[in-house]
Amino acid sequence: MKKPLYDDKLIVITGALGFIGSCLVKYLNDKGFTNLLLVDDFDHTSKWKNIVGKKFVDIIAIDDLFTFLQGKERDIEAIIHLGACSDTTEIDGSYLYDNNYRFSVKLCEYALEHGHRFIIASSAATYGLGENGFIDDEELLDRLRPLNPYALSKHLFDLWAKRQNVLKDIVSLKYFNIFGPNEAHKGHMSSMIYKMVPKILSEGKIELFASTDPKYADGGQIRDFLYVKDAVAMTALFLENDVGGIYNIGSGQETTWNKLSHVLFDALKKPSHIDYIEMPESMKKAYQNYTLADMKKFKTTTRYVPRFTLETAVQDYVSNHLLVDRGF
Repeated sequence: MKKPLYDDKLIVITGALGFIGSCLVKYLNDKGFTNLLLVDDFDHTSKWKNIVGKKFVDIIAIDDLFTFLQGKERDIEAIIHLGACSDTTEIDGSYLYDNNYRFSVKLCEYALEHGHRFIIASSAATYGLGENGFIDDEELLDRLRPLNPYALSKHLFDLWAKRQNVLKDIVSLKYFNIFGPNEAHKGHMSSMIYKMVPKILSEGKIELFASTDPKYADGGQIRDFLYVKDAVAMTALFLENDVGGIYNIGSGQETTWNKLSHVLFDALKKPSHIDYIEMPESMKKAYQNYTLADMKKFKTTTRYVPRFTLETAVQDYVSNHLLVDRGF
């Protein structure tokens, strides 16, 4: 009898060659899990670099996933659905609806039908300007007003899960500003840290948007930054429990762009030099001056304590990844 390709039940990870996905694969490998089915497309991209050295069972193209799953219902333990178009500037609503919403619904229905753990990536972008806060409370979902088609596509899935009364059976994770290794392929959607490093090294300075709101100083706009090494550890915790619902994945710490910049200059051992530039008119109405994850629900459920502070995260990213991986 032919030996199965895998020895244990599979953990299916979509978007597995992407930023968070590939870091999750590394995290699970380090925990001893190699029974991973990676699902992604990587034709004509550099994403293949993200899985060099990783251990897994197989790689399946996203279009072949449901064909592959036929007859393997008993071989799967969990599905972590990170695959989606995450470009907040994408304006093709039909594409986003099919890719981020319809496909997610179909995959969720498959998981629920066969009793698989289902974890899906949502986004802090679904909170819009934050006029209703950044609280991961399912009862507040109908009040949220996403600001772009990407955010809407993610929000629609959460609304579907609520209206189908299945939120209690799945987990939807709202990621805030995640940064760290394996994001090079993201281009203009990569983190500001990734973009700032070469500018600091070549010009000795960075540029931040001047404030358009008198409540915030130039560079004083606030974000919730979380290192990807903490983000994937927080994600993997939901493989160890059976709780359901929406959960924020953030630090719960306020950080201004100015503070982040100074921390980055310190990590590079360079003097701080920030120039403030006018924000493009097209961004002003939809620009978020403040985002901050409410982490009470997550902390109560998991008791997780992040390994990295902003300072140690930036230092690790710069010293152990950016200055190595990019040849700086």
